[in-house]
Amino acid sequence: MTDEANPFESLQEQVDDAAAYLDVREDVLDRLKHPERVLETNLTVDMDDGSIGRFTAFRSQFNGDRGPYKGGIRYHPGVTRDEVKALSGWMVYKCATVGIPYGGGKGGIVIDPSEHSAGELERVTRSFAKELRPLVGEDKDIPAPDVNTGQREMNWIKDTYETLEDKTEPGVVTGKAIESGGSEGRVEATGRSTMLAAREVFDYLDRDISEATVAVQGYGNAGWIAAKLVDELGADVVAVSDSSGAIHRADGFDPVAVKDFKRETGSVSGYEDADEEFTNEDLLTMDVDLLIPAALENAIDEELARDVQADIIVEAANGPLTPDADDVLTESDVWIVPDILANAGGVTVSYFEWVQNRQRFYWSEERVNDELETIIVDAFDRMTDAHESFDTPNLRTACYVNAIQRVVDAYMDSGNWP
Repeated sequence: MTDEANPFESLQEQVDDAAAYLDVREDVLDRLKHPERVLETNLTVDMDDGSIGRFTAFRSQFNGDRGPYKGGIRYHPGVTRDEVKALSGWMVYKCATVGIPYGGGKGGIVIDPSEHSAGELERVTRSFAKELRPLVGEDKDIPAPDVNTGQREMNWIKDTYETLEDKTEPGVVTGKAIESGGSEGRVEATGRSTMLAAREVFDYLDRDISEATVAVQGYGNAGWIAAKLVDELGADVVAVSDSSGAIHRADGFDPVAVKDFKRETGSVSGYEDADEEFTNEDLLTMDVDLLIPAALENAIDEELARDVQADIIVEAANGPLTPDADDVLTESDVWIVPDILANAGGVTVSYFEWVQNRQRFYWSEERVNDELETIIVDAFDRMTDAHESFDTPNLRTACYVNAIQRVVDAYMDSGNWP
């Protein structure tokens, strides 16, 4: 990950680029580039050794014009205020892209979870949930998992909130375990939408994805599931990576076997069936048909973009390309399906979970996957329609054109509360 691009400034630049194709007043546009509020808090928690640990935490609520704030909570030592603001803004436009009735939020704690016990992580999570209590609720702000969080952390937040509020409210968070009100299909949702976006863009370009070579940067939940699902379409996943490095096999990997190895050893490095090992940068510049960045923001900057050889990029991560990298790749005729569509499966199935929680009626995995496919394919078609009708330079700008118009319409319909 590069340190050069500020993700919040990248978000604002993306909004400006798309707004040039719309008739939006400058003052309204300015409102859409800044969060409505940001909580910054210091959590003090008892550590296992008897000391007190202090952890900085954030929650950004970017825009609620289209519904309750929605977005994940990540645990990572690199979390910053600007990163959380950017991610909450991307959530606004992601929800608008796929047409689900949410605004955008995001949270994070500056912590390396690998350095803490389960007990310490539970105390940190419950402490944050207590701080979030006035801000969240199924009609206000609905957190979800993100980097280094999952069902366990969401269950802790739900339990803390329900205990303090003395009521049952499973819809206060999504991404929960099935037994705690979670949805079938939620774990695979982000990887599944990445696969659907890849399938659709290959079809749009009149190419056969079953003949594609694929590289996946980041082998966490979204990355490995995307790899598994594109492999099931017939593509060859020839390279994968995680923070330890990258591995390559010319004939393609079995994505499930690689995931099992990572689960056992903690990394993909050392996988016995690999032809060779190299760096993440090497993976990002491989000559493949499809590149799936599935790690963190700013993975590809302007300099690295000049060496990218992939024909198509489908963004499973949030903000993996800097705006300058976007420009370079657009000039090089690389097709990019943006994050606010490609990885929108997570928030879409979170919406399904929230609906099920509200109704106390739960769906089958088949229904969840069918509904998700309909939403992603419809959003892809709207994006390509906008690309052709507005003659945008790339698909990202087309996506933002549609999303910004939806948010502007919601705001203008409601008016401004003084």
